[in-house]
Amino acid sequence: MAILLIRHGETPGNRDRVIQFPDTPLSDRGLEQAVRLGERLADEPIAEIWVSDHTRAQQTAAAIEEATGAPLEVVVDLGERSLGELRGTPYSELGFDPFDADYDPPGGESWGIFHERVDRVWKQIEARWFENFADRTDPCHLAVVTHGLVLRSIFERHLLSASELERHGDEERHVLIANTSVSFVASTRLADGRSGHRVDLLGCIAHLDAETAPRVNPNVGM
Repeated sequence: MAILLIRHGETPGNRDRVIQFPDTPLSDRGLEQAVRLGERLADEPIAEIWVSDHTRAQQTAAAIEEATGAPLEVVVDLGERSLGELRGTPYSELGFDPFDADYDPPGGESWGIFHERVDRVWKQIEARWFENFADRTDPCHLAVVTHGLVLRSIFERHLLSASELERHGDEERHVLIANTSVSFVASTRLADGRSGHRVDLLGCIAHLDAETAPRVNPNVGM
């Protein structure tokens, strides 16, 4: 039994390196990725699917729903970090890094506010897991379909140790999360009452072949 952490499929914003709006849909390639993801997960015992309210995540989750029959629940706090007035702008026109640690996008979320939201939704995921899944005797998974920066925040701040980030991250110890990548997280309650988590599979895209796999930095255009 596991919490499945999943990123949405490719969008035109990912492909064309444009900062996205919440209603950005999947590209044709992203729709194909979502279908392959659904096929991969069809035999997994997914009991529930939590999904961001963004269109690209909902389209991805719909493919899982169709393949597994699991019910969907929309969770607004799973939405991607808002870059406010920068949305719709190609990265090539910015002249700066919108993900810099000290940059606060006008009309958007600072890193601090964003991480607070991710912390809040991760606590909700943990609570749901331990209240509804952890003590079940039948195999079951909780699938969570969200976005690249949300997943990075969860992995880098809640799930992976410093040594694991050194091993799996880039030169800045950021985990690269490809479109429709799947991660399996085993979660248990420790003796002291705290939550214990083990990442058994990180960012796997085995369901994608060379034609549908990412061709650019998978974190671009979250």
